[in-house]
Amino acid sequence: MEVDIALNKQASTIIDIALENAQNYLLDLNELKTESCSYEMKNIEWTTCKDFTIELGQKQIEEYISTWECHRSWLHCIDFLQEKELEFSRQYHYRVRWSIPTRRKPIPRATACVYFIIELSKVKPPSFPVEVYYLVESNQLIHRPGQSRFREKWLKDIIQSKILLQESVNF
Repeated sequence: MEVDIALNKQASTIIDIALENAQNYLLDLNELKTESCSYEMKNIEWTTCKDFTIELGQKQIEEYISTWECHRSWLHCIDFLQEKELEFSRQYHYRVRWSIPTRRKPIPRATACVYFIIELSKVKPPSFPVEVYYLVESNQLIHRPGQSRFREKWLKDIIQSKILLQESVNF
């Protein structure tokens, strides 16, 4: 009988601890959910297919990049790469090359690139906006403005990987 009372007391304590941990976990999960939901996906008003030019595309990429949360030490340049004709669309490819030059090293040891594709549909009305996608170098995930949040860490990881690779190669 005393053994049953001790086992019941121990089981009750274990259940209380488990319930408390589960409640704390749910509170943490809700807090995390609230934080991620409170972030507003930033985007710009992209031009229509009929008004698009290569220069305007470059200007709009610059405008969109200005919405990203990056430290001001990052510098970038945008290059138009190519125009690609497809069956139902025309694509314009751009490269944005990022680096952090310093006084001691004005020529960066490595750069990280983000590739943008602006797509003009041949089947949608010309008054529709262009479609925009971007990919971060060494990643296959395709991002869309306004639907994913850019992370400065992506650029840092690419540059660190390139520097590590350079250091491991002996000439």
